[in-house]
Formats: sequence, structure tokens, C-alpha cells
Amino acid sequence: MTDPNRPTDGPFPTDGASPTDGASPTGATPPADRARRRSQSWFAGADKTGFFHRSGIKAMGVPDRMFDGRPVIGICNTWSQLAPCNAHLRDLAQYVARGVYEAGGLPLEFPVTSLGETLMRPSTMMYRNLASMDVEETLRANPLDGVVLLAGCDKTTPALLMGAASVDLPSIVLSGGPTLTGRREGRQLPSGTGTYEMYDQVRAGTMTPEDFVGAEACMWRSNGSCNTMGTASTMASLVEVMGMALPGNAAVPAVDARRRTLAHDTGFRAVELVREELVMSRIVTRKAFENAIRLNAAIGGSTNAVVHLLALAGRAEVDLALDDFDRVAAGVPLLVDLVPSGQYLMEDFFDAGGVPVVVNELGDLLHREALTVTGRTLGENTEGATGWGSPVVRRRTDPLQENAGIAVLHGNLAPDGAIIKPSAATAELLEHRGPAVVFEDIDDLRARIDDPDLDVDADSVLVLKGAGPKGYPGMPEMGNLPIPAKLLRAGVTDMVRISDARMSGTAFGAVVLHVAPESAAGGPLSLVETGDMIELDVPGRRLHLEVDDGELARRRAARGEQRPAGSGGYMQLYLDHVTQADSGADLDFLRGRRGSEVPRAGH
Repeated sequence: MTDPNRPTDGPFPTDGASPTDGASPTGATPPADRARRRSQSWFAGADKTGFFHRSGIKAMGVPDRMFDGRPVIGICNTWSQLAPCNAHLRDLAQYVARGVYEAGGLPLEFPVTSLGETLMRPSTMMYRNLASMDVEETLRANPLDGVVLLAGCDKTTPALLMGAASVDLPSIVLSGGPTLTGRREGRQLPSGTGTYEMYDQVRAGTMTPEDFVGAEACMWRSNGSCNTMGTASTMASLVEVMGMALPGNAAVPAVDARRRTLAHDTGFRAVELVREELVMSRIVTRKAFENAIRLNAAIGGSTNAVVHLLALAGRAEVDLALDDFDRVAAGVPLLVDLVPSGQYLMEDFFDAGGVPVVVNELGDLLHREALTVTGRTLGENTEGATGWGSPVVRRRTDPLQENAGIAVLHGNLAPDGAIIKPSAATAELLEHRGPAVVFEDIDDLRARIDDPDLDVDADSVLVLKGAGPKGYPGMPEMGNLPIPAKLLRAGVTDMVRISDARMSGTAFGAVVLHVAPESAAGGPLSLVETGDMIELDVPGRRLHLEVDDGELARRRAARGEQRPAGSGGYMQLYLDHVTQADSGADLDFLRGRRGSEVPRAGH
């Protein structure tokens, strides 16, 4: 019996239009273009292989007409109940699928490794590269012509972008959006940042442990990522200014109905990207990275953006170096008054117009001619965006800070560089000289930091070793070392802290991070001893250990070579191949684009 839904001209029709095509302003797709699509290598054949592939999809209730050559769009979903920030992405995926169907495409959702900051140990950063491998290989191994990348929590955005960049299909990002504003006892409670502040109050004896626990339910009032300008909101903002997401992607709250509308529109646009053959490499260019670096300064974005953008550039084959973050952002003012560099939260940023308003205010500081996933330029996307006079986004003539870029430091303590975020630090500590108080690893830190007999004062420089890419392993967010409890009780609120670790985007302080090479790789940080004098000179971009070369050589010889030992599995692979922070802490063999060539059939 003939299937009434099957087109009369066989498994791959030549009329160029499906029953639902025509929604795209680009019109129907010519037969030759349809034949070039990757998905047709799976679905167009009239042989047993084509039968096998179509039959498997039909088992999910997909009608025969969906194999007529229309674009097949993957919905790459990082949903997981182990990643509470992303727990609503299941819902958003359904709206993405609606948009794909409306535009005449076939959506196929698939899961990849989900990375949640709230639960994973030893560090989500260790698994960012694993998730990127999951994305890359899933895209290449399946009948996908384009992909929507559903991301939310900190590492999911760079992981998905890194994997997609190595394949280079038409790709578009949909972020999960920030959680609602937390409130406690009539005050706004910033997620992440509030945790650090309240825990310090507990350690100082000004807040009870019971009150601290009571605040847990007040901080996150919904699914979604941190409501501060932490790493999640930073990366969502950067993918928007890089052109990889639709305008407004960064700031719409996770549970706002307009996030669902954005999901629908993202799915619709994904189909058009395939028809226009607008692949990721045409968008993620050097100009896009420079726009991201400058926007990161203007929004007071996370230091984590440095290591993620460096890793993404390696995948995208774009020439980008650590020092570019200082040079490119020179002169960019801090315009967005958000925690931790300011006082407002992401809902306020959304009400103020979000990233498009900042883009317009930055004006000629950005490459406004850069291409985006809309098919238009960045400048065209944001034309007319206004903040309605909101105090959240300041004018260039009245910034919160004149020069807000991340500072890249060099010196004998960081030969390959280290970074600090001046906008989140106490200004008086940006030029500082003091004696080191050294912690050999995180266990040593936890054991001694609140010891009342610890020889430390406000002028001391806290130094943590063993927290870099190899040393922890996984480069955890422990760079903002806690201030000793006895100093908190004395009213000290900030100190110079130095490590090879990272710092949460929600954290703050005069914290030097990403010291390279790390101590576990034999970097000079491994040689620092308590009592050594350290000079931090942020205006001079200098980090100097006041110990002569002869003494350092003696210490190195006495220390000997120390290599972190793996235990097999992914951790062993990671330790054997992870690069240092100054090149993105990616796995060395993952750098570059490997393309989207269709693999040989397996049946």
C-alpha cells in the first residue's frame, strides 16, 4: 500500500520545497544545495543503509515526509539534574524544536556531558575539555546539518563552543539565562558573591551558622545561572557580542516567557543558517574575539573568560595570545554596574536593555561590522537599543572606572603571565609589597588559614600552590583565598592573594590568578617560601619575587622534579595532555578544526 505522506518523486524529492518550507526569507532551497547537506548522506539513499537510518528515526514517530531533504538541526542539550543551573533546558529545547519545525527543518535533540559548578568535584574545569570532545564527536558522527547549543552553567558555554568550532557546522547558542534576584530580609542577595560574603561573616562571628543555612533557599529563586556578572552571565554576554547568539541572549531571566520566545526564534534561525551555509568559522573571527575582550572589560566580566576564549581560539584557529587581553581592552571603561564589580544584578541588567545597549554605548570601540548569526552585522543587530536612562548601564562619559580591562602581569614569578581583575579589587592593593604566607596545597590552606597562631597580617601576601591545570588537578576556582579569620575580625576585607588557580566570576578581591607556568609544572611559584617578599605592581604589569636567581636555582635543585600522578581513565588523559593557563588549558591534541566530513557508513 502506498504511503499517502510520501512525496511522489521518491526518497529525495527534486522540487526544492517541503510542505512547510517557505518560512525562510531566503526562499526554497535548490536541489543541488539539498544534496550537499550532510544529513542526505544518511537519509537520501534508496538502499539498505538509507532504509536503516530512516527506519530508526521513524521509530520515534517521525513521518516519512520529514526526510525530503529539509535541514536537520541538532539540539545539543546540557540539561541535567546534576547541574541545577541547566535544569530548565529540557523545557527550552521544546521551544527550539518548535522554531525548527516552523522554519521547515527537522529537530533532533541529543544530550552531552553536563557541567554543574554546584556539585562537580574536583573541578568542572577538568571536564570542560571532555564535554567539548563529546560535542565534537556527536556532531560529526550523526546526520546533522546545523546545531543549536543549549548552555547555561559556567563551563557548558565554552565546552559547547569549543566542540562546535572543531566541526564548523552552522551553529547558534541559546543560553539558559540567569536566575531571579535573590532576596533575604528585605535585601537583594547576589548568588555566589553573597555566599563568600556571608561565609566570611560566619568565620568572623558576625553571622550565625543557622542564619547562613537559612539563606540557602533565598539565593536561587529559580532555575538559571548566577544572577551576578559571574562566569555564566559573562560567557552568555560574550557569545552574544561575538555574534554566536541572537540579540538579547545574555540577560533574559531563565524563567521569563521571553526566554522561551528567544528559544523559538533561535531554532527558526538555525534552519536559515543551514540554508545560507553560514558556518561558525565565518563568525568566530579575530574581530569577534576582540569584541569579546572589550565587552568583557565594559561589563566587569569574569577572569574565567580569559582561559575560555584562549581555548576557543585554539579550536577556531584564530591567533590570540594572553597579552591580547590587556592590549585589546586598553582604554575600555567599566560601564555595567553589576555585582561583583558594582551593585546591581542580572534582572536589572535585563531591564536596562542588556548587551545591545552596552554595544551601542561602546560605539567605535567595537568592530560593529562583524558578521553575526542573524546574517547581519553586530551594529545592525543593536541599532536603536537604549537603556531608558537606567543607572545599570553607564555612559562612556561617566563610567564606573576609566580602564577596566583584565591586567596581564609578567615577572620572575609568572614568566608566561598571570592575570588580575582590577575592577573587583581594592584600589590601594594594586601596588603592594609584602611578605609571603605560603600554602603548599589546598589541604594545607584549609588546615591553617584560621589558625590563631598563623603569622599573618594585613600586609601579607597569601600564596597558594598546587591549584593549576595539572596540580589540583583541574584548576579549581580557589584563587580567592579566604582571609584569615583573625584578620576578618579585625576588619580586614581584602588582601593580595596569588595562585595558579582560577577565581569564580562571582568572587572579588586583589587576587592574582592563572600564574603560568603553574607550580606542578615546575613554575617559579613552586619555589616561593614563607617570608619571601613579593611585589605586585598592576599599573606596571609586574609580579616580582624578591629572591635572587642563585637562591631560586638552589631551591629548584633541592625540590627536584615533581610530576602529578594519574590514576588512569580520563584523568590520566587530562594530565598527560592539558596545556597551561596561558594557552587555554585545553588538551593539546584537540586544538584546531577537524571539519564536518561525513564518516563512512557503519551498516
